[in-house]
Amino acid sequence: MDINQFLTSLLYSLSFLDFVEKVDFHSEVFILKGKLFLKKNRFVQVYFNEFTGTTAFAFIENEKRIWGIDFDNLRGWHLHSLENPDSHQNMEAKSIEEIATMISEVWIKLP
Repeated sequence: MDINQFLTSLLYSLSFLDFVEKVDFHSEVFILKGKLFLKKNRFVQVYFNEFTGTTAFAFIENEKRIWGIDFDNLRGWHLHSLENPDSHQNMEAKSIEEIATMISEVWIKLP
């Protein structure tokens, strides 16, 4: 997947999430970095590297990751759960749409 496909899929998936207030993305050749600004002063940090396939979504609150889902060539797809955000729980590959759904599920669980 290239940056344009990733971003198009992500923006489409986010359009269904009413708690996303705005997005801010920057690309650097084959890398996309950005934030999803959410209600209640929360955000999700996003990273995608077209060359390596590295993908990361980190739900940040009070400057700490409280949840995340990542892919890298070392660990593969893995989850950082709400219960233990420092852990790496192996999981099957997820599409952007599935990740957006997971972000929504996390949002619902937060106070």
